[in-house]
Amino acid sequence: MGLKKYDAGCYEVAVIGAGHAGIEAALASARLGCKTVMFTLSLDWIGNMPCNPSIGGTAKGHLVRELDALGGEMGKAADKHTLQSRMLNLGKGPAVHSLRAQIDRRAYSGYMKHTVELQSGLDVKQCEIIDIYKENDLWHCVSALGADFSAKAVILATGTFLGGRIYVGEVNYAGGPDGSFPATRLADSIKKLGIPLRRFKTGTPARVARDSIDFTNLEVQPGDEKPVPFSFSSEKPPENKVVCHIAYTNDETKRVILENIDRSPLYAGEIEGAGPRYCPSIEDKIVRFSDKPRHQFFIEPCGENTEEMYLQGLSSSLPEEVQIKLYKTIDCLKNVKIMRNAYAIEYDCVDPLALKATLEMKNLPGLYGAGQFNGSSGYEEAAAQGLVAGINAALKIKGRQPLVLSRASSYIGTLIDDLVTKGCTDPYRMMTSRSEYRLLLRQDNADERLMPTGYEIGLVSDETYAKFLKLKALKEAEIARVNSVFLAPSEELNALLREKGTAEMTTGMRLSDLIKRPQLGYEALAPFDKERTELPESVREKVEVEIRYEGYIARQQAQVNEMLRLESRIIPSDIDYGAIKGLRLEAAEKLNKIRPANIAQASRISGVSPADISVLLIYLSK
Repeated sequence: MGLKKYDAGCYEVAVIGAGHAGIEAALASARLGCKTVMFTLSLDWIGNMPCNPSIGGTAKGHLVRELDALGGEMGKAADKHTLQSRMLNLGKGPAVHSLRAQIDRRAYSGYMKHTVELQSGLDVKQCEIIDIYKENDLWHCVSALGADFSAKAVILATGTFLGGRIYVGEVNYAGGPDGSFPATRLADSIKKLGIPLRRFKTGTPARVARDSIDFTNLEVQPGDEKPVPFSFSSEKPPENKVVCHIAYTNDETKRVILENIDRSPLYAGEIEGAGPRYCPSIEDKIVRFSDKPRHQFFIEPCGENTEEMYLQGLSSSLPEEVQIKLYKTIDCLKNVKIMRNAYAIEYDCVDPLALKATLEMKNLPGLYGAGQFNGSSGYEEAAAQGLVAGINAALKIKGRQPLVLSRASSYIGTLIDDLVTKGCTDPYRMMTSRSEYRLLLRQDNADERLMPTGYEIGLVSDETYAKFLKLKALKEAEIARVNSVFLAPSEELNALLREKGTAEMTTGMRLSDLIKRPQLGYEALAPFDKERTELPESVREKVEVEIRYEGYIARQQAQVNEMLRLESRIIPSDIDYGAIKGLRLEAAEKLNKIRPANIAQASRISGVSPADISVLLIYLSK
């Protein structure tokens, strides 16, 4: 007997999944005035962090700042539940400075659960969606209990639950992260729609009891003296409440792993999915980097009110008894008690080449993808895509122009362009090296780049926007002032220049020219700047960066202008690339498959050469 369905109501937007992508999608859609429903397998795991209990990191911190500037929620939630805050890469240039915060994972999840519950226009429902189909211009989401929800748009934010399978040594079973159950029937339904799916894999380390760790000889990793918030609307910086620790594996760890490598499902050939290239398991590290005598890992708390500790860098899918054995080879873990074993999880995701830059399916109008469903990895990448998918679903329903962020505007734009133009063969992770415009896409100026867009869309409040405009005006006035101030040579100033190892002054110089000297800077010259007034630290930071890197920024802006010119050359959606004379066969095939929206996007497709672009430009000019 088939499932008996009943009409469970009509919505404008339905979001399947309540992880980091689903939350941002549902909140954005509801806040833009669309009647929205969000489905989750369990209300208790909304906003869960099944892997590392942290937000941000290299390039990922940029994503959170950009998300916040557009009106997203992740940065606000992270600031409220930060355990430890650190700015990474301070020894390098400002383009790669990235904020990372250790987070209280259960408190964060609770905050997000309450936020979506309080959001007007958003219904949150615990149920398993097992089927989706389209009928009479409406999408239908059918639950395991027969509830048939209709919607104008559906956003798939299934994370690692879709067709999820857990691997621990020789044992494997259908399952989701953290002991939850998977969405297997939904995977079958999605395949029936003709959506190209493939298998990816990720893993997570064990959680161990704090009192079973010997911290005596471990290197302490404290938080920053002056923590910086993620959100531009946070009134005060977060507090550092905990420290993390650094430890290392050894030759004995390596021996245990290599002796049991045939029991790893990854090396036994049981896992077919591609794993994350930049976050390999410990057994993968031992095999791939066999010359290394040891590997670093981090011991991080999972929350204020739990004794669970996270072993960042020791993810594994080896059998449980081997996991215990390898952990006990490490001095600080000789008496370790495992609370949750490490595991690998394999799941279904879409080939992102099937998506438009709006994250809508090319061949299935009204159906969107976000997060790990799109082939990415990481909470931050997921949340960024969720926000864009939610915005675009709502804008389409409202009859407004879609949001497509360019590579020059943001790391979010880079992330989505990489996915939908180049695709991915393993879980995509954002890195600063993926952007050709790094100096323009700093985390400190995410508000200037994106907050006007967030405000125009309707996700940034009047109060937040007014604060942004005030700070921007302060920065511009200070740059103008610093460019107009001249300092006369003096013995005191020359003494500072000698001390810093730079040339002394013989004539007056502009303050801005002195700031540009690498040995000096804005703060070092403060005692000689008699007209200087007190400014917020975020403003002072922007002033120094923009003055010191003025030439480089101008050069990069010229590259952006050329890229924007190419983006303005729109390619007709019905063009037949096979009919264009002079276009190579490989290029025609790739262009016909991906269907780029403009010349700039076409130029970034693997297999399309500059000569092919020239042929295409000539064809379009005719």
